[in-house]
Amino acid sequence: MSELTTVARPYAKAAFDFAVEANAVDSWLEMLVFAAEVSQNETIVNYLSGGASVEQATDLFLKVCGEQIDSKGQNLIKLMAENHRLLVLPQVLAQFSELKAEYEKEIAVDVTSAVKLKAAQQKVISAALEKRLARKVKLNCVVDANVVSGLLIKAGDMVIDGSIRGKLNRLATTMQS
Repeated sequence: MSELTTVARPYAKAAFDFAVEANAVDSWLEMLVFAAEVSQNETIVNYLSGGASVEQATDLFLKVCGEQIDSKGQNLIKLMAENHRLLVLPQVLAQFSELKAEYEKEIAVDVTSAVKLKAAQQKVISAALEKRLARKVKLNCVVDANVVSGLLIKAGDMVIDGSIRGKLNRLATTMQS
């Protein structure tokens, strides 16, 4: 997986830099989402893996994408096809999305709780995290009864385990030491 990420990074960076310069980050994101979906289609994967020529692969891919991809996006597809990299489009999309979030000073935060959080609770959590992380926060709330009580918050590499289960695990570890 890290190998695909390494391969995808320069394409994502180039596309993102161009999108910022053209003030078209959102439209580029839409194009990449569509192209990544096409690249994951089983028929397309079999065709691209089956030894099709660069011209055939590019032609088929662009025909399938149709008007969903503008001329600049088509140039990216052509370049990736020449380098036999069309199958890494999902990783290009992931890298592009990360660059977009960084550019917009936004971070996705996963919040796991035992019960569904109310809107007021989500606002409080969001405000506290925005202050702590100095970024705009987008909450992804999930309900998991195994949490028992409290919250489990994951933002990038940061994990805040305020759940009862987490506290009990830390207490057990402390007592065993």
